[in-house]
This record gives sequence, C-alpha cells and structure tokens, in this order.
Amino acid sequence: MGCFKEVTQEGPGTNQHNDERSICLHAFSDLSHVPPATFIYLLKDCYVYGTNKATSKFKILMQLVKVALHNAPQPGPFTYAVQCMYIVPLLGKTYSEGFSHMLTSSLKHLKSVESVQKDFLDAKYLAAQLVLNILDSVVPHENRILVKLLETFEIELRDMAHALYGSELDDDLVKAREHLRQYVKCFMESESNAIAVALITRFSIQCCDESFLIKLIENYQLDIAEECATFMGKEMISLLIQKFLDMKMLKSANKLVKEHDLTEEFPDVSYLYKESLVKKLAEKGCWDIAEARAKKETKLVEYLVYLAMEAGYMEKVDELCQRYSLECYVDSLVPENVFCGSDYLDLKKLDVQEIVWVDEINGLLNATSCIEACKIIGMDCEWRPNFEKNSKPSKVSIIQIASDKIAFIFDLIKLYEDDPKVLDSCFRRIMCSSNILKLGFDIQCDLHQLAQSYGELECFQSYKMLLDMQKLFKGVTGGLSGLSKEILGAGLNKTRRNSNWEQRPLSQKQKEYAALDAVVLVHIFHEHIRRQPQFGVSEGCKAEWKSHVVSRVNSARRPLRF
Repeated sequence: MGCFKEVTQEGPGTNQHNDERSICLHAFSDLSHVPPATFIYLLKDCYVYGTNKATSKFKILMQLVKVALHNAPQPGPFTYAVQCMYIVPLLGKTYSEGFSHMLTSSLKHLKSVESVQKDFLDAKYLAAQLVLNILDSVVPHENRILVKLLETFEIELRDMAHALYGSELDDDLVKAREHLRQYVKCFMESESNAIAVALITRFSIQCCDESFLIKLIENYQLDIAEECATFMGKEMISLLIQKFLDMKMLKSANKLVKEHDLTEEFPDVSYLYKESLVKKLAEKGCWDIAEARAKKETKLVEYLVYLAMEAGYMEKVDELCQRYSLECYVDSLVPENVFCGSDYLDLKKLDVQEIVWVDEINGLLNATSCIEACKIIGMDCEWRPNFEKNSKPSKVSIIQIASDKIAFIFDLIKLYEDDPKVLDSCFRRIMCSSNILKLGFDIQCDLHQLAQSYGELECFQSYKMLLDMQKLFKGVTGGLSGLSKEILGAGLNKTRRNSNWEQRPLSQKQKEYAALDAVVLVHIFHEHIRRQPQFGVSEGCKAEWKSHVVSRVNSARRPLRF
C-alpha cells in the first residue's frame, strides 16, 4: 500500500485525511458491501492523493484493483467490473480510459478461478449490453476500451443476439449480425478501421473487400490489414504478402508465408528475408552476427563475402573464404580495387606518421607528456558491441588520442588493472588542461560510457576545452564519415566499427581504424579553419567554434578507492 503513505503536509486536516485513507484501505479489503460507484470514487481519490508520478501510481493501483477484485465484490468480480465500467465515464476523460483499462486488465487473471466461472458467464450478457450502449454512444467509452471489452469477456455473436433480442435462435443470430454490420459500415466510413476490423473478425461480418484491404495498407495500418486478410482468406493473404514484398517489408512477408504455409506460392521470400537481414547486419559492422545468421547456407555466406569485398574489408573476405572454401567464388567477383579503390580516407592519405599502442605505465607517462605538448587533439573510444537485450553495455576497451601526425591508442582495461591511480592522474592532466583543445564527435556519449565503465576515476568526470564537432556541424548527416566526406572529400570505412575491441592483440586493421577516427577530427578542424578566410569571415570563424567549447569541473573531489 506504499502509494498511500504519501499524504499532504501536516496540518489541521492531516488526521481527517488519515481517517479517509483508512476507510479507503478497509473498503478495498472487503468489497462485499461497497457498491461500484463508491469503489470508483475511492479509486479516483487514491490516484488524486498519491504523490508518485502518474505511471507509477497507475501501476500500484493496478495491483490494488487486482487484489480488491478477489475480496468478495457482489455479485461477482466480472459483474462488478461491468457495473464499474458504466460509472467510470462520469469521471471525465482524465480518468475514464486509464481506469477502464485497469479494470479490464485486472480481470484476466480471474478467468482461471473456478469459483467465479458462473459470474463470468452471467457477466457476458451485461458486457454485451454495455458494448451496445457504447456503440450507440449512450455510454461514452473510447474504441480501444470497446475492443478490450470484447476480448476480456470473450463476447460472441450469440451474446450480442441475447442482449438485442433476448434469444439465441438462428434467426436472431442473423439479425444480430446484420445489426452489427451497420455499425461496421459507419466505422469504415469514418475510417475508424481498428474497431471496424475488430467487429468484422469477431462476429464474422462479411462487408470488406480487396479495396478496403488496400486502403489499410496505403494508410500503413499493417497490423489491422494482416488481421483483416487472415479473416478474408488465402487470396487476400497472398495479396498482402505481395504488397509487403513491393514495399520491401520482407520480415512481414516472411512471417505471413510461414504462418499460412504459402512457401509453394512464394518460394523466394525466405531467402530474400535472410539476405536482407545479413545485409543490415553487415552495414552495421556486425559481421560475426551476420555470419551466424547465414547458418552455413552457401548462397548466404557467398553474399556475405560479396558484402565484405564491397566494403573493402579484405581480411574478413579472406577469413570467410578459408573457413568455407570459397576461393573460387571470390575469383569470379570483380577485382578488389574496383570495390574499395580510393573511396575512403586512410592514414596514408592524411600523412600520419605513427600509431603508438600504450598498454604499460611507462608508455602511459611518455604518451601523456607528448599529448600535453599538443594544442589540438582528437579523441574517440571503442568498446565491444553487446547485442543482448536488457544487458549492460560492455566496458570501454580503448581510447584513442591523436594529433594530426601521431595517434596513441590506450589499452584502458589493462592500464586500469595495472595502476588505476596513475591512469587517473595522467588523464586528468589531459582532460582538465585548458591549453589543449579536445575534439570529439558525439563526445558526450563517449564520456558517459567512460564514466559508466570507470566510475572510480575522476578523470572522466571533469574536462576543459572540449569541442563536439557534431554540434559545430549540425547540418551534416552520416556521422563522422559523412562529416569527413563533406569537409575532406572522402568518407571513412566503418566496417570494423562493431568488431571485438576486447581481443588482444588488436589486428593492425583495427588499430588503423581506431587511430583514423581520432586523427580525422584534427584534420577536419584544420580544414574548416583554413577555408574560412576565403569567405572573409576569419574573425567570425573563431567566435563560431569557440561558442561550442564546453568545460565541466567536478568540484566534489572524492578519495579514490581501489
């Protein structure tokens, strides 16, 4: 009952409020003599007086209602809930939909309780009558609540016939379906398609055709279109699959083909879907996952080799060819230089002289002294990708710091294990120096990841003279590669972005990729400054980039504990 502990500030009315709260809790503990109107009023009172955020209050009240419906509501929980649904709209739109959702959802777990089965059957008639009242706008509920009522009370055509004519004879069933058809037509005319399809499928009302299905697709009401097509039969399902294929919605098309056993009619859909999945993963740099999804299917693995070659990822090409004996396939493709010629920047084109790998303390001290002599540096960091849902992101593995000629790659994992105090001291000297302009791209994301990974270190909590190039060039799309292409005339090959950055040693290609991301920032900045005098705005340029420089000093220094 935690949500009811929060009461108003102490004062003359405090005792009265506590008394009201006690009455409220007592009422929920025994509903045998609490009429639906009182229950709804008390529910609203609980919501109004709660001091938690709306979502939190709603979740707590949901649990309370679930428990309360076990406490002898008369004549039973399902009938009681229907009676409450008549009253809820009187509270106004602020509460109506939320409380209605709360009531219907709370009934789901009661369906399996044997002692309330009779009440469930009795309540179906009352719920069907409520549905008719909603359809006739006598009781003002949203269409979403109408759908939930149909689902929760499992209302069938015979329930509607009974509510309309007091009988379930065949003639009355026909009349009931025709009666409901008129509502469906009105909903279709007003384009309230969700409720129209819900009524069509539940009560088997034949009043939609191919043109209606196409209209749903054109309006991108695809879930409703799928429900409608399933009701209409195989021909309409096939039409929907073809529409999905035309719209390149291969996942949805493949799902329908599987569910309705239409492989014979659409033999290529499964492969096309797998191929698109492999391509998406490769474009994201998730090569290992793409290979796993190929599942040793020769045609898919060959396609993955083609994608790797097209991206200029030749070590991946060699790796796949050796593993799957595809050397002959590679020989049949266009030569490598056609694929990866000079479309991308590399360290040679930027005249970078050296990449220095730093994984021991003496190297850290020397690198720090070298970086302190620079006026402008680029920064970036990498961590192993983690694609498991709801899992913590991996620890930052390396951080790259570079001038225009030399790049240092720091093995953070090892340096932190060896001597975290020295690591913290060296990076504080860099990060908090007001003599070094530090460039990054979306650098706040990197700093957040660093702080999460190495929260005990002070060096990633404070910084001075930090310039996020993403904010300086707001109009450029395509990430750092897009910015590089815009300013330097060539983009960056990002195929190794999601490689395993925790493996040791890193491959030479990984080191070059990591170094380039830091070096290119310095070159972009220099080129941006160089261009400005051509347009006669040299003084304004300095003011422009300086306005984006930020600093953050964490004054609450705390002792390091390792």
